[in-house]
Order: sequence, then structure tokens, then C-alpha cells
Amino acid sequence: MITCHVRYVIDPYQVQAFESYSRRWIQLVTRMGGQHHGYFLPAEGANNIAYCLFSFSSLADYERYRKEAETDPDCVEAVGQAIEKKFIQSYERSFMRPVLE
Repeated sequence: MITCHVRYVIDPYQVQAFESYSRRWIQLVTRMGGQHHGYFLPAEGANNIAYCLFSFSSLADYERYRKEAETDPDCVEAVGQAIEKKFIQSYERSFMRPVLE
């Protein structure tokens, strides 16, 4: 299993738009074979940092998801919305392997 951890810098005045985007991606990742562990939005502390975690059974499955997402109409629309509304200022991806009981 490989888990993607994404750290977002978001526009603190558009948290609602980012939340809507987040809910959409949870469904998209799940539909495309991943297991989403959720988005984590600002509550206390920094008002412009958000995180998300999702897993695929292998790096190859993650790479297949990324390739398919490039042409999937729902994914393309979601990315277009983020670009148009500019609620994501930047993001960083890291890949981890979970240790589970």
C-alpha cells in the first residue's frame, strides 16, 4: 500500500470552496480505486493550511489513477474549478507507507 499525503496552502477566504472541492475528490479517488482517508481543513492555528491522505494498493495503481484522472471528465472539471477560483495557492505531495496493526 502507498499513501499520498498532500499539504495545501489555501486561500483562507475560500475555505468553503476548498471544502466543496475536497468532498468531490473524496468521491473521485474512491471511484477510481483508491481509499480516501479524508481532508483536514483549518480549525485552530494556521488558517491557510489543509491536508489530505489517500491510499492505493501500489505505486503502479496510483500512477494508473493519475493517468486516468488526466482525461476523466469529472477530474478535469474539478481541477478546472480550482484553477478558475484560485482557492489553492500551492500544494506538496509526499508518499508514505502505512504501518498498521
